[in-house]
Amino acid sequence: MSARTLPLLFLNLGGEMLYILDQRLRAQSIPGEKARKVMNDIITTMFNKKFMEELFKPQELYSKKALRTVYDRLAHASIMRLNQASMDKLYDLMTMAFKYQVLLCPRPKDILLVTFNHLDAIKDFICDAPGILNQVDETFRQLIEMYGCLSAGEFQLIRQTLLIFFQDMHIRVSIFLKDKVQNSNGRFVLPISGPVPWGTEVPGVIRMFNCNGDEVKRTEFTTGGNYVTPQREGSFELYGDRVLKLGTNMYSVSRPAETHTSESSKTLASSAKENIAPNPLAKEELNFLARLLGGLEIKKPGGSETGFRLNLFMTDEEEEQAALTRPEELSYKVVNIEATEEPARRAELERILGDLEVAEPCAESCGKGEDLLALMDGL
Repeated sequence: MSARTLPLLFLNLGGEMLYILDQRLRAQSIPGEKARKVMNDIITTMFNKKFMEELFKPQELYSKKALRTVYDRLAHASIMRLNQASMDKLYDLMTMAFKYQVLLCPRPKDILLVTFNHLDAIKDFICDAPGILNQVDETFRQLIEMYGCLSAGEFQLIRQTLLIFFQDMHIRVSIFLKDKVQNSNGRFVLPISGPVPWGTEVPGVIRMFNCNGDEVKRTEFTTGGNYVTPQREGSFELYGDRVLKLGTNMYSVSRPAETHTSESSKTLASSAKENIAPNPLAKEELNFLARLLGGLEIKKPGGSETGFRLNLFMTDEEEEQAALTRPEELSYKVVNIEATEEPARRAELERILGDLEVAEPCAESCGKGEDLLALMDGL
C-alpha cells in the first residue's frame, strides 16, 4: 500500500463531486449567483491551506466511511444542502467515475494527468475569485513537487492501492451503461483498441534475441484490437495540454446522471456487514478526521442569504424511493464530528481521544472506536 495515495484520491473524487453538483445546479435552475457562490465556497473549503497540509502528509488510506464523512462535510460547506439519499447517490457517482478512470489509465503515471484534468476544470468553475485560483495553483505545485520525481514502480503501487480501495464497488451508472463501457452487473468493460501507453510500441511483433543482444528472428501476430501510437505525451506542468481525456467533465453535455444499485448488491451488502466488526484502525481514522476536519471552515447561511436543497434525482418522489430501497448496509451512516479551531472544543476532542490510550490491545478494548464514534456524534 502506498502512503502517497490519499491526495490523488481526495482531489479526483472532489473534482467529480464538483462536476456533478455543477450539472445538478444547472438542471434545477438554481439562480446563477447562488450557484456560483456554492461552487466557490466548496472549492475554497476543499483547497484550504491547512486542509491541504494535512492531506499531503504521507499516510495510509482510510476506510470508505471515514472518507465519506469528509465529503459529506465538504458538500455542505455552503448554503446548499443534500439529504441522505442524494448524498449516497453523489458519492456513488464520484467513486464509480474515478474507478473507471483509474482502470483505463494507459500507464500508472497517467493518474497524475487525470488529477490535473480535474484541477484544470475546477479552475474553470471559479468565478471572480483570484484568491481561490491561487489556492488551486498552490495545490498544483504541491502535486508536481511530490509526484514529479516518482518512479514507474511507485506509481504502480499507487494505482494498485486505488484499485484495492475500489474493488468491491460495482454501482451501475446510466452514462456508462448507455456508452456500453459498463455491464449490467456493474463491472467495467476495458477497451482493446486506442492509443498504447506513451513510450511503448503498438503490439503485433515478437522479437527474439541471441545471447549477445542481437535480434535474430521477428514474428508478427494479430492482436485483435486497433491500437495506435500516441502522438505526444501529456503535459505534467502547471499549464499545458494533458492529451489524455480521462478526468474531464463528462456532464458538460446535457445528459442525466443516474445510479442504480447493481445486481451484486447482495455481495456488497454481505461485505459491508463484515466491515461492521470493530476496526483496529478506528482510533487512527478518528485522529485523521479530527486533524483533517479541523482545517475546514463551514459556512452557514447568514443575513439575507437563504439556503436551498439540491436533489440529485429527477423528482422528490424518486429520491424518497431511492432512500427506501437502498440496502441499509450500503447506506453510509455519516458521523457528525466537530473539530473546529476553538481551543475548548479542540481540548475536549483531545481529552476524548486521550481516553482511548491503552498500554496493550486486549479483547475488552476492541470496541473503543465504536464508543468514540457515539461520543463524537453528540459533540
